[in-house]
Amino acid sequence: MTDAMLPPGEPARRSVVYERPKTTSRAVLFMDRLADRAITYGGLFVIFTVFAIMAFLIWVCLPLIHAGGLESRARYRLETHAGGNYAAAQTDEQLALALDLALDGHIEAFHAPTGRSLPAPAFDLGGRVATTVGKTLGGADIIFGFADGTVRLGELNLKQMVVPETVIPADLQTLNERDGLSGGAIFSRIPGQYRKSSIETAIEPPVQVAPHGVAIVKVDYRVSGTAERPLKTFVSLDAAGTIRLSQAASTVNMMTGETSSDVVSSEIPTDVAAPQVVALLLNADGSRVIVGLQDGTLLRFNTRDFRNPQLVERTRTMPDGVALTALAYLNGDNSLVVGGSDGSTSVWFGVDRKSKDTADGIVLTQVHADFEAMPAAVSDIRVSQRTRLFITSDVAGDVWIRHATTERTLLKLPDPPDTAGLSATIFAPRDDAVLGIGKNGEVALWRIDIPHPETTLQSLFGKVWYEGYSEPQYVWQSTASQDSFEPKLSLVPLIFGTFKAAIYAMLLAVPIALFAAIYTSEFLHWKVRSVVKPVMELMATLPSVVIGFIAALVLSPIVENWIAAIVIAFAVIPITLIGAAFLWQMLPKDTALRLEGIPKLAFFFAAVFAAVYACVWIGPAFEAAFFGGNFKQWTAGEGSGTPFLFLLMIPFAAIVMFSLWSMVTAALGYRDWLRQQGDVTAGGVELVRWAVLIAASLLLAWIIAAALSGVGIDARGGLVDTYIQRNTLIAAFAISFALIPIIYTIAEDAMNTVPEHLRAGSLACGASKWQTARWIIVPTAGSGIFSAIMIGLGRAVGETMIVVMATGNTPVTDFNLFNGLRALSANINVELPEAVKDSTLYRTLFLCGLVLFAMTFIINTVAEMVRQRFRKRAAQL
Repeated sequence: MTDAMLPPGEPARRSVVYERPKTTSRAVLFMDRLADRAITYGGLFVIFTVFAIMAFLIWVCLPLIHAGGLESRARYRLETHAGGNYAAAQTDEQLALALDLALDGHIEAFHAPTGRSLPAPAFDLGGRVATTVGKTLGGADIIFGFADGTVRLGELNLKQMVVPETVIPADLQTLNERDGLSGGAIFSRIPGQYRKSSIETAIEPPVQVAPHGVAIVKVDYRVSGTAERPLKTFVSLDAAGTIRLSQAASTVNMMTGETSSDVVSSEIPTDVAAPQVVALLLNADGSRVIVGLQDGTLLRFNTRDFRNPQLVERTRTMPDGVALTALAYLNGDNSLVVGGSDGSTSVWFGVDRKSKDTADGIVLTQVHADFEAMPAAVSDIRVSQRTRLFITSDVAGDVWIRHATTERTLLKLPDPPDTAGLSATIFAPRDDAVLGIGKNGEVALWRIDIPHPETTLQSLFGKVWYEGYSEPQYVWQSTASQDSFEPKLSLVPLIFGTFKAAIYAMLLAVPIALFAAIYTSEFLHWKVRSVVKPVMELMATLPSVVIGFIAALVLSPIVENWIAAIVIAFAVIPITLIGAAFLWQMLPKDTALRLEGIPKLAFFFAAVFAAVYACVWIGPAFEAAFFGGNFKQWTAGEGSGTPFLFLLMIPFAAIVMFSLWSMVTAALGYRDWLRQQGDVTAGGVELVRWAVLIAASLLLAWIIAAALSGVGIDARGGLVDTYIQRNTLIAAFAISFALIPIIYTIAEDAMNTVPEHLRAGSLACGASKWQTARWIIVPTAGSGIFSAIMIGLGRAVGETMIVVMATGNTPVTDFNLFNGLRALSANINVELPEAVKDSTLYRTLFLCGLVLFAMTFIINTVAEMVRQRFRKRAAQL
C-alpha cells in the first residue's frame, strides 16, 4: 500500500530495512584461528612424527654395521711361567679362571682379570712328558700322545656351580670387586648368590696306538654322541709318517669308578713324511680327515668307511714360495681357516660340484680370501665356539679378530704382550675377550665388544657365499637346530617377496577394479550404482586376517584341486565377457534401453558364471590334453612346455592380430560401411569379426609357443615351477580381494568428479559411451585413478596377515607363481616374538621396518609427483 492510498489524516509510514552487521563475530574469528593453528601444528606434528620414527629406526639399526670395539685392556705377568712349553689353554665363560696345560700334565691356573696364581690339580702322567696334546673345541676333552706310541684320554673341566652366601668360606681372599679365592676355587659374586669355579681333571690309562717306541707327533680329537654313550674319535701321526684314525669305546669300572677305553685303529694311506705335516684335523663324526702340509697342500680323506679310508682330494692352498703355517676348523668342522707364511688368511670349504677330479665330486674351494694380510707369518688360529669369528696371531705377537663370512678384520688388538710371539692365545667362550700369553710370561687380557660381527651392508643386501652353498646367494635363515648354525640375514629375499606379492596382486586387482569403476560410473544405471558401490565399499571392511584365514584353509585346497581350470579361467572369463558385450550390442536400441540397470547387470553376471562353469567343465579335459592329466606334475618338469607358453602368448598374439586388422580396415573404409548398417546387422558383423580374430590370435599364440619351445624356451624354471599348496597365486587372489574395493572406490569417485559438460559434449558429438569413457573420462580423472592405484600398491606392499597365512613364508627369490614367498612385513610378524632384545636378529628386523618405511616413502613421493602432472593436464580442460 502506497502513501497515496492511505486514508485522509493518517500519517505516512516509513519502511524499515534490516541491515546485517558487517563485522565478523569474535566466535567465528576465534574458531577460524583455532582451526588454522590446529591444522598447521597438526601437520607439522605429523611430519615431525614421521621423521622421528625414521630417526629411531636408523638409531636402532646403526650398530649392525659397527665393527665393534675394545672395552678394556689389562696386562700383568704370571707368577709362575713354564717358559712357553704350553700345549693347551682355556678360560671359563665368566672370565674368572684361566689355565695353561703343559706337556708334562702340569696346569698353571690363574685369575684371568688380575693374573693371581691359583692352586690347580695336575694330570698324573706317571712322570712322563707328552710329545703332543690335542683337545676339542671347548677344551673339556684332552688327549696326550707320548714318545712310546701310546695315547691317554683325559678330561679337563672348568666346573661351575651356584652356591648360597651362607656356604662361603670364612678365609675367602679378595681378588677384585667381583671374585674371591678360597682353596682351589674362585667365588664370584652374583645377585643374592655366588658362583663357584674350580678345576677338575680325569685321566684314563695309556692305550698303545703306534708301534712301541714310535712317538706320536700330531693328534686331533673329537667327542660326539651322547653323555651316556660318547663316541671318542681321534687321528694321530707318528714319527714314521703313519696316520691312524682311532675310535675309543669307554667303559666305567663300577667298583672303582675308573674309566678305561678300548681303542680300535685304522691306518690312513699316505706317502708324506712326518716333518712335512703342519696340522691334522678331524671333523666331529670322524668321517673326514684333513692333512695340511708345509707347501700348502691339503689332503682330504673320506673316512666314513672306518676300515677303508680313502684319499679323495689333493689341493693346493698356497702359491709357490709361501708355506702353510696354521690350519684350523671353524665352529661346525666344515670350513677351514688357512694361514700362510706371508701373513695371508683364507677360508675354504667343500663344494659339491660333481667333479670328476675328486672321488666324491666335492671340491675344496677357496671361498673367502679378501682378508687383510698380517705383518708377519700367521702362527696360530683360534676360533669362536659360537660364531664364525676367529683370531689370528703372527710370529711378531700381533693378534687380529676376524669374521670368516664377511671377510672383515674387526679389531687389531693393541700392545701385544710379547713382540717375539705368543705361547698361547685364548678366545673366550662368549666372544667377549681375548687372552694372550707371551713367551716372556707377560699376559694381555683384551675385553672386546663385537655384538654384530656377521652384518655388513654386503651381507644384508648383497650375495654371500655361505657354508654348504655352491655359490654366493641371497639367503634369509635366522635360526636352525644346530649349535654351529650361522645366521643368514640377507634382506633381498624379503624385499623381493614384498614386491612379488604386491605386483601379482596388483596385476589381478587393477584391471578388475578399474573396469568395474568405469562400468559403474559410465554404463550402470544410477539406481543400481547406488546399491553396487556401497556393497563394494563394504568389502574393504573385511579384516585381512579373515581373508588370509579363508585363503589358507579354503581357497588353497580348491585352487590345488582345480588348478587347470583356474589357469584357463584367466583367458576364458575375459573372452566370455567381451563376447557377451558384443551380443548385447546386437539388441535394438529401445530394447537395450528398457533393459538397462539390473537386467543388464544380471546378464553380465550370468556370463561370468557361465565362463566359470565352462572352465570347471573343460578343465579336466584341458589338463589331460595339454598337461598330461596332472598339472602339478607338469610344473615339476614332465611333458612339453608349449601349452603354458601358449597361454602366455595369447595377449601378445591378440594385440598383433587386432592391430593388423585395424591397419587393414582403416584403408578399406570398414568403419564407414559399418555405420551404414542397422544395429542388429552391425552387432552381428562385429561379433563375427571378433570371433575370427580371437581364433586367429589363438592360432598365432600356439605357433609362437611351439617355436619358442622348439628353441628350448620354457616357462618352467621361471614364471612357473614346482607347485606348492600355499603359494603366490593364493596370496595374489587374497590380497587382490582386499585391494579391489580400495582402488575401485577412489577411481570411481574420481570419474564421477569429471565435469558433466565434458561428458555431455562428447556424447553430443556422436561418441559412444565407451569412446567417451576412454578418451574423455579416464584421461581427465587420471590423477585420481593413479592415486587409487598407488594407494592400492601401498596397501599391497604393507600387507601382513594375508601373506603370513597364505604363502607358506618361504624366503626365496624366484618368480614362480606356484611357490611361496616372505614379505618384509610378514617377516617382522613372524620373527620378532622370538628375537632377543638388541640381538642381531632384533636389529635386523628393525632394519626390515626401515626398508619398508623407505619403500613406502619413495613410492608415495613418486606417486605424488606423477599425480601432480596428471592434475595439471586435467586442469587445462
